[in-house]
This record gives sequence, structure tokens and C-alpha cells, in this order.
Amino acid sequence: MAPRRPPINEDGPRINDQIRAREIRVVDEQGEMLGVMSPFEAIKLAQEAGLDLVEISPNAAPPVCKILNYGKYKYELQKKAAEARKKQKVIDIKELKLRPTIGDHDYEIKIKQARKFIEEGDKVKFTLRFRGREQAHMDLSLGVMRKAKADLADITKVEQDITSEGRQAVMVLMPAK
Repeated sequence: MAPRRPPINEDGPRINDQIRAREIRVVDEQGEMLGVMSPFEAIKLAQEAGLDLVEISPNAAPPVCKILNYGKYKYELQKKAAEARKKQKVIDIKELKLRPTIGDHDYEIKIKQARKFIEEGDKVKFTLRFRGREQAHMDLSLGVMRKAKADLADITKVEQDITSEGRQAVMVLMPAK
């Protein structure tokens, strides 16, 4: 009965017996080029050093393999991936609700909040709700939204302009890079 081969790694680089190329370019643990040889010879060298043969660049001609500690290599890759995830910024959409008859002070507070959100890199969605007779004078009421857009024009770009949707009007502003 033939010896069982180890399963091929789907999540990472091929190691030791999983390497299928006829010839590979081998680099040792210090980063020195050992030359082109068969995978069998390279695995033998790696086992003598007590390390693994890891396929670093499978698309090269011939593929590049390095003699190194696979567990340590995998740990380093995980650390790099975690660091990259940490640096990513998820953009949130913050919603601020306005009223057509909003007071001056309340309006200033909303604009101050919007400025803070935009400076943090988030998008701001302004919602203007209409009640009763306010719907009859929508064009006058939308002045509050236009004023907000003008007050924040220095740090924002309009992602979605003022649109009326039934009993409310919506506008989305995003940070200007």
C-alpha cells in the first residue's frame, strides 16, 4: 500500500511534500540563495536543519521555496493580517434629525455634532421630518437642509442631495478628502 500524502493546505502556502514542481529555487533560513534543485533535495536540506520547506512564491518560474520554521512563519502572517485589520477604518453613517421649525441654538448644536462626525471620517445623514401643514410648505422647510449643506460645505461633499420621500426629506454628506 502506498504511503498517504498529507492534505494540501487550502489556507496557506504549500509545505514540504505538498510542493509539486519539478524544480524549485531554494533560499535558506538566512536568506541566502542555494540555487535551483529538486523538491526532494530541498526537503532533505530542510529536515537536516530541523525546519520546513515552504513555497513562498508559487507563480515564479521556477517556484521559490524557503527553508524556515513553518509555525513561526504562519504566526508572523497572522500578526501582519491582524495589524492590517486594526488600521482599517469602518465608515459609519450617523443620522441627525432636523425639524422645519428648529431653533437657532438647536441647529448650531446639530451642525457642531455633524462637524465632529465628519472630522472622524463618518458620513452624516440629515433627516427632516414634516408634520401636518408643514408638508404644504416643503420648499420653505427645505431651507434648513440647504443651510446645513452650506454651513458644512468647507469639509464635506454631497453624496446624496436633498430628496423628498413622503413625509421626510433626506440628505447625505461625506467627508471631503
